[in-house]
Amino acid sequence: MGYDETVPAWLRTTAGWSWRLLMVVAAVALVFYATAQVQLVFIAVFLALVISSVLRPVTDFYARVMPRGLATGLALLTALLFFAGLLTYVISSVAGQWEKLAGEFTDGIDQILDFLENGPLPVSITADDVDGWIANGQEWLSEHGGDIASQAAASAGSVFEGFAAIALAIFCTVFFLARGKDMWTWFLNQLPARSRESWKVAGGAGWFTFSGYARGTVIIALTDGILAGIFLAILGVPLAAPLAVLVFIGAFIPIIGAPLAMIIAAVVALAADGFVTALIVTVGIALIGQFEGHVLQPLVMGSQVSLHPVVVAISVTAGTLLAGILGAVVSVPLVAVAWSIFTRLRHKDPPMDDDVPTAKEIALASRQGRDD
Repeated sequence: MGYDETVPAWLRTTAGWSWRLLMVVAAVALVFYATAQVQLVFIAVFLALVISSVLRPVTDFYARVMPRGLATGLALLTALLFFAGLLTYVISSVAGQWEKLAGEFTDGIDQILDFLENGPLPVSITADDVDGWIANGQEWLSEHGGDIASQAAASAGSVFEGFAAIALAIFCTVFFLARGKDMWTWFLNQLPARSRESWKVAGGAGWFTFSGYARGTVIIALTDGILAGIFLAILGVPLAAPLAVLVFIGAFIPIIGAPLAMIIAAVVALAADGFVTALIVTVGIALIGQFEGHVLQPLVMGSQVSLHPVVVAISVTAGTLLAGILGAVVSVPLVAVAWSIFTRLRHKDPPMDDDVPTAKEIALASRQGRDD
């Protein structure tokens, strides 16, 4: 049956695109719904893919001189020893400087209170006001202690789920590193022959982007942490090593992670060495962030992850609204993978001209059309 000629062409076109858009939205909503139902499995698999992408070069290096299975175990052991050594160093640093920092932090709080009470600010906050806020906070805690305890008991299950997710991630990582190519080939062989090439191209593009993002993020985070640690150590800021680790962790959370780490480092510097050092720390870590964005990101990531900053900001915001910190972490690599697959599979038309007519040119063309 043909089209009804009484329906305008623009309406038929709009209707066609509308139902296609609705189908895409429904498919995306279905994916999010299914992911929410098995969130623990999604987290575990995502973490396994990240670890696999980071450790795959190490595994390939070991596999040159030993069987693949043994190389996988040695790569995981190397990663475990690295993080264990890092954690031991941080704990020893905190234990050695904690008492000193506590006293300096108390002095810093007194300086802040004195500035708020006697400084040039139009609002005056006295020590009695702070004591009143603390008393109100203690009263609120005593009134809601039962609710907090019940929430803490409920969170015990979340802790167990966290350990389960880590165990599943390690289990999957072992197989991804040892037999990843065989698993992918098996999956492709389950598809119709006419679809295998498209899936192979899409999977290759997606893995290239995801692994590049994961490895690049780890390299950039390590560089940020090392630079921040050296910078804080030169300034003599206490707990330089733990703060450097905090900067390292913050680099994994796009947009919001680095500023939070900078604020915490500045607060510690303020408590220990005063306002001038805190200001220097803030400026220094901000410069490290600029070095990361303008030098490290293009150099390390290259063409593997090419997303506009606006897309990154929107992705992180949407991910945070949907799944909190987890959504902020996974949103950028998922969007990058989706865009990479789309660019590999699409049939791109020739680009249009960059010249955009001005309002004067549009008005002149419209006037000429009426005259004709």
